[in-house]
Amino acid sequence: MAQFSDYNFEQMYELLESLHDKFNCEEFIEHDPISVPHRYTDNRDREIAGFMAATIAWGNRKAIVRSANRMMEYMDFAPYQFVTQAQQSDLERLSTYVHRTFNGQDFIDFVRALQSICQRHNTIGELFQSSYASTQSIAQTLSDVRREFFSVEHNEHCQKHFSSIDKGAACKRLNMYLRWFVRRDNRGVDFGSWTKIPMSALYLPLDVHSGNMGRSLGLLTRRQNDWKATAEITQTLRQFCAEDPVKYDFALFGAGINSK
Repeated sequence: MAQFSDYNFEQMYELLESLHDKFNCEEFIEHDPISVPHRYTDNRDREIAGFMAATIAWGNRKAIVRSANRMMEYMDFAPYQFVTQAQQSDLERLSTYVHRTFNGQDFIDFVRALQSICQRHNTIGELFQSSYASTQSIAQTLSDVRREFFSVEHNEHCQKHFSSIDKGAACKRLNMYLRWFVRRDNRGVDFGSWTKIPMSALYLPLDVHSGNMGRSLGLLTRRQNDWKATAEITQTLRQFCAEDPVKYDFALFGAGINSK
């Protein structure tokens, strides 16, 4: 974990806080994948829309948002109802969908998995929260949820779109999804509806850009973007805000934008 002198700590704290204040605002939503679940007011729809948007959230942000909205169109703009009520004929319509390496069969298998989860837990949020309540560990929760997700029949290809923490993956998209539904503030970006998971337990959604920026700022020493790096940079950020370290996801995003 990175250590700072009193002077450098104060400078870093001011930078992180100023960038957080600048980017954690409603204007952030429009061009970010979180805009997709923000289309809905029912939290059950938000959870499904958010999960699917997070699943394909790599690469160009505009393309992600466009493709995720197209997913919602395939699901008749009623994601929870579609997932819970879809019959085989409904699922077959999804076969023409494609976003980069996420294809129509992957889409079908993800809906089947979500349907099974909703049958057993009512919502995907309840699965995440009940797992955390049992384990008190985000890492174990990510492992448990993935195992249950793929407990139904599926094609092997779709497994690549649900990161495996057991294999040491950084789990960026899953941690981003958790941020959306666990973080609670008055900024209007994150939903904060999963109240059974504390914000202090979250991990930074680490990717190439936030990893590089974290190293540039001296927040991260590990060179590989894996779960160990995720744990390291999150622990560093807890020095600045122990109760809500992942709020600095906005700061690292902002630092990346400003550096350009």
